[in-house]
Amino acid sequence: MSALTLSISGAVATLTLANPPQNRLSAALMTGFADAVQQIHGNPDIRAVLVQAEGENFSFGGDITTWPDIDPAQMGAQIGQAFPLLDLFEQLPVPVVSAVRGNCFGGGFELVLRTDIIIADSTAHFCHTEQTLGIVTLIGGVQRVAERAGRTRAMRWALTSERVPAMEMLEAGVITEVVAPADLVTRANEWVEKLARGATRAHAGHKRLLRAWSDGGIAAADKLLPAMTAELFATQDARRGIKSGYDALIQGRERPAVDFSGS
Repeated sequence: MSALTLSISGAVATLTLANPPQNRLSAALMTGFADAVQQIHGNPDIRAVLVQAEGENFSFGGDITTWPDIDPAQMGAQIGQAFPLLDLFEQLPVPVVSAVRGNCFGGGFELVLRTDIIIADSTAHFCHTEQTLGIVTLIGGVQRVAERAGRTRAMRWALTSERVPAMEMLEAGVITEVVAPADLVTRANEWVEKLARGATRAHAGHKRLLRAWSDGGIAAADKLLPAMTAELFATQDARRGIKSGYDALIQGRERPAVDFSGS
């Protein structure tokens, strides 16, 4: 059985870490992840992605069993090779939701930080474990926490390897929502199903804007808007949404929900 599985139902793709109980990011799991991301990227019918894990924990992070004897230059090269794949995942032109239970540590936490919506159950804990090994967050974790929650919290959590409960992560703005353990699967599926029916092209636009802001600030994001506006106003979804809003305004009624097609 693969350490990572991909299933597609309608417009939703589900990535499942299937290497319990720790769901370590082994070479086999990352190979499966690479294949899955490429399939999603090449499938225009997919309009939302869910990332979840089997077992009681999301992930304990990297597979450190291979690390004691690895050549440092080889390790650096492996990390360098991983970034294009992780960036492709982070920049998928559809919303990506992660569902987290139990422990979400190290590289597992860093993977989650590359998703757009993070739903955690109330028992979940997040941790940068890397400093206990004498290393840094290898795939971009500390800077992504800083982006979401500020430098002070990012530095504290990286320096201490605290196991931070889900509610504290919610209050800090790192994750999106905390639910009861029994509700995690249902709530995560509600998110992806709603997003898969949404304005897919506009969702992609918002992801691009936030990435530009992250890379170059407000000015960089603003520069994208004229061309993006023209592109979006030409879509069927925008035409349908604008007409619906216009009709509601003229008729003096509340704007209805629109059934977007993603085109």
